[in-house]
Amino acid sequence: MSVFLYTTKSFDWLLILSFALICYGFCFIVIQYRVERFIYRRVKKIYDDLTLLESTSLRKQPITTDMATLTKEIDKYAKDKKLEIETLKVREEYRKEFLGNVSHELKTPLFTVQGYLLTLIDGAQNDPKIREKYLNRANKGVERLIYIVKDLDMITKLEVGDLSLNVERFDIVELVESVFDLLEMKAAKKKITLTFDMDYKEPVFVNADKERIQQVLTNLIVNSIKYGREKGTTEVSIENLIKNKVIVRVTDNGEGIAKPNVPRLFERFFRVDKSGSRKEGGSGLGLSIVKHIIEAHDEKIYVESEFGVGSEFSFTLEKAE
Repeated sequence: MSVFLYTTKSFDWLLILSFALICYGFCFIVIQYRVERFIYRRVKKIYDDLTLLESTSLRKQPITTDMATLTKEIDKYAKDKKLEIETLKVREEYRKEFLGNVSHELKTPLFTVQGYLLTLIDGAQNDPKIREKYLNRANKGVERLIYIVKDLDMITKLEVGDLSLNVERFDIVELVESVFDLLEMKAAKKKITLTFDMDYKEPVFVNADKERIQQVLTNLIVNSIKYGREKGTTEVSIENLIKNKVIVRVTDNGEGIAKPNVPRLFERFFRVDKSGSRKEGGSGLGLSIVKHIIEAHDEKIYVESEFGVGSEFSFTLEKAE
């Protein structure tokens, strides 16, 4: 009897344990399934939301419920977006600065022309001497406006790639000599000597857009004259480099450029000496145009300067056979 009771109790406990295990297994499976479905839906919603923002930023793979993978994806997306936002902020600041500079550069000659014309309208036109004087000054203001607009048009075309290059073979030594001839009178006003570093008896042929390179040389030499010392020197040298390249250097012993200003030299409308450079004229776009022309040739431009000592601008070109 006791054995039978013991056997019955053992069976009952085994039945209870089996039932408990079955319940546990069933509940575990149900809960696991429901949790996975819940996580899947949440993860899918996150993926869908991110895909709406930028579908290319996430991997094109099946959606995963692995949290480590998801965290990695979200972290990468967040970093990319942060970088994009910072870039947009920099561009916005640059845009505001650029628009402010354009407005200022155009406003000055416009108001000058307006002032002279209003003076003539108010009666000064009756005096022949004043009329001629003010009309000439107004004309100079209009010429400055045209100069700025032309430079803006060129730099815009260079930036978007609309300005095609007419690459040809020409002698860079001869081109420098022609630029020297064009700027001889301008240099003579400050008693600045335009010279080569040596006597180039043989031509140095390069492949480039002759007209654009002439503009590069003109802008660089005009700048060296503008900021050069009285009775100073502007020297041009042409050196051979490896890989069929030559480097053209324009060196002066002028006032030089302070180190903090050097990285900004090729920015549009950036002026080292705002009052001085405006007095000398120019659009404030010369060096920016130089940089874009050289880069359009897939070449490099360099600058070295020491305040109070002088500056050297140099650029590379492809040497012709």
